[in-house]
Amino acid sequence: MQVFEESVMIGPELLTFETGKLAQFAAGAVVCGAGETKVLVTVVSDERLDAGRDFMPLQVEYREKSYAQGKIPNTFMRREGAPKERELLCGRVIDRSIRPLFPKGYYFETQIMANVLCSDGEQDPDILAANAASAALALSDVPWNGPIGVVRIGRVDGKFVVNPDMDTLSGSDLNLIYSCTAERSLMIETQAREITNKDFTAALKLAHSEASKLIEPQRRLAAKVGNRKRPVQVVKVDVPVLEKIRGLSEEHIKAVVNNPTLGKFERGKALGKAMENVQDILKKENDEAALSRFSLGFDTVKKQIVRENVFQKNIRVDGRSLTDVRDLYCEAGIYPALHGSSLFSRGNTQVLCTVTLGAPEDAQKLDSIVGPPKKRFMVHYSFPPFSVNEVGKVGGLNRREVGHGTLAEKALVALLPPEDENFPYSVRVNSEVMASDGSSSMATVCGGSLALMDAGIPLKSHVAGISVGLMTNVDAETGEIKNYKILTDILGLEDHLGDMDFKIAGTKKGVTAIQLDIKLPGVPLHILCEALEPAYVARKKILDLMEKEISKPRDTQRQDTPRRGTIVIQRESIGRLIGPSGSNIRHLQSVSGARLTVGEDGNVHIISRSEKSFKVAKSMIEALVGREIIVGETYTGTVSAIKDFGAFIDFDGGQQGLLHISEISHEPVTAIADVLSVGQQITVLCTGRDFRGNLKFSRKAVINK
Repeated sequence: MQVFEESVMIGPELLTFETGKLAQFAAGAVVCGAGETKVLVTVVSDERLDAGRDFMPLQVEYREKSYAQGKIPNTFMRREGAPKERELLCGRVIDRSIRPLFPKGYYFETQIMANVLCSDGEQDPDILAANAASAALALSDVPWNGPIGVVRIGRVDGKFVVNPDMDTLSGSDLNLIYSCTAERSLMIETQAREITNKDFTAALKLAHSEASKLIEPQRRLAAKVGNRKRPVQVVKVDVPVLEKIRGLSEEHIKAVVNNPTLGKFERGKALGKAMENVQDILKKENDEAALSRFSLGFDTVKKQIVRENVFQKNIRVDGRSLTDVRDLYCEAGIYPALHGSSLFSRGNTQVLCTVTLGAPEDAQKLDSIVGPPKKRFMVHYSFPPFSVNEVGKVGGLNRREVGHGTLAEKALVALLPPEDENFPYSVRVNSEVMASDGSSSMATVCGGSLALMDAGIPLKSHVAGISVGLMTNVDAETGEIKNYKILTDILGLEDHLGDMDFKIAGTKKGVTAIQLDIKLPGVPLHILCEALEPAYVARKKILDLMEKEISKPRDTQRQDTPRRGTIVIQRESIGRLIGPSGSNIRHLQSVSGARLTVGEDGNVHIISRSEKSFKVAKSMIEALVGREIIVGETYTGTVSAIKDFGAFIDFDGGQQGLLHISEISHEPVTAIADVLSVGQQITVLCTGRDFRGNLKFSRKAVINK
């Protein structure tokens, strides 16, 4: 067994790469570590190519098994189940970082598996997994144009921190994951608290300089292993075949993409018909070479024509200029019966958002190696097949849906009020995509913000999102970008035919979430920094419209929105409220539907789903332990005992107080029995408590002289 190692200092931590000890049959296997956190990543790529495949089936699986933190799974079978949301999201970060660097036309099935071996809880394993994936690909025989470096940047007290530990990250107002080659950016995933474009640009530049340090150690490791890359077998369209397809289809495609009156489906049907006509011609000619690569060739011609319009005329397929935002529409409170709701449209993309408020116990419990144990704010994004006029499967966790929902969640959570006694609720936003023609995740941000305001949740300000695209003119020999155009608010077709999908969400003050996906083998950092400005201009336009619809959280609560309140009971009554083994409080919660939290000081906190539920819970508590006795308030009680110095008055729930003889009447009372009798109900005013805390009452205070 021959083991090779390399290491490099990144920020405060030493990152190590090791290969040769584990998973020796895999094409590539690397363990990346920081402190006592270690992640194994393996790479395997099929050597057989399925005929007719025109895409790369890349599968990235990231797993955090319980043994990595010294635990046994808390499931019936005591085994790990389906991947959790966090595992899907970490897998997406790795996928988006490495996918652009596979050779164009490399369509061999490839699988990356990341397994967290152990964790000390100090470092998030996701960065280690991404770097290990890069190293495993670099030293394998799989064709790949890496390696890459991946780092996390935080910011605490205005100072950037490279690869912060989990404690530092919890106090950071920036969580930036950045991957790059030595010269170009590949992937960005960001959550922030209204960071300015200037500060974010500075963070990107720092991230690039630090991530670049990870590349050379991986090259040295690959050189030590000495694997030769397998010959690159790519699927491509030969020039004669491409020119024939172009000659048959070019005019048809131009007629469609140059007609701005066509909508998404009209355009799609017209292009589909043109495709069928050309295909019929090739079938009649029995041109098997052209037919075998027709789909790829037709798409290439279409891509070139759309790009020519952008570069030569600055015109897009729907007639907009490069900076125009599609027509906007928004409506808050579309369904008054819900806690909060909204409808948001940008062009043909339409999203219905709803808000549901719940008790603190409704927060989502997280079972992750690192991070908080629960989260009280959730955004769930749903992309049903009908939104693109298709028939498809429904159900189960979908990686794309999880990713888009989490992006919107990151964008909105920074503006929520802190979790305290003034806002103890759990909040769920549901985004139902009604129609999609690009950037439905950013529409979710806009619709979610409107729905939260409609629900009366005290957001600091509205949040909006926009997607910025890129089309480039690349030198075929050198790969250098000779010219480029930045497109604001891209259509689905522009996303498909373009080179970048740069999703940017935030407020008028700054950015709250960013996600970058590219198809090129990297984009120069200065282009990304340049794209921040048109995104900001478009974002302000959208925010202006949203503020016209609803400028601040609604201050009038609906009947069915959650209610919260506190009742004070005597400490000696706590046991009566809870009951034997909690039977009373469980019954009370079951009947009322409210959640109760009982403090040692006698404060009973009630959180209910509606006003009706709150009133039922309150009345049941008062019937069980009595109403809270407030000084200065009037109450009706029953005389339970008569003494020489006064009478004792009982109230519902077992509370008792003293009515002194001097407080019985305005007239002098010599014998209390002449005025009061045991069992008599009387109305009294609470005047305070004595030095022992016992309640004192006055009857004469409620009797006219």
